[in-house]
Amino acid sequence: MPAYVDPELCTGCETCVDECPVEAIRMEGEVAVVDPELCTECEACIDVCPAEAISMREE
Repeated sequence: MPAYVDPELCTGCETCVDECPVEAIRMEGEVAVVDPELCTECEACIDVCPAEAISMREE
């Protein structure tokens, strides 16, 4: 199950975008979005998100 960004919690800081080793996260406007096809479920984004907006669950 790929990482999921809660758009209501995401602050748009882009920390997860910079941390993702496979470039599976991009910004859409002010919110980070995970590409489920690219996500390797490494959870690096979860560890660095200061807003705790990312989890391993389905949308």
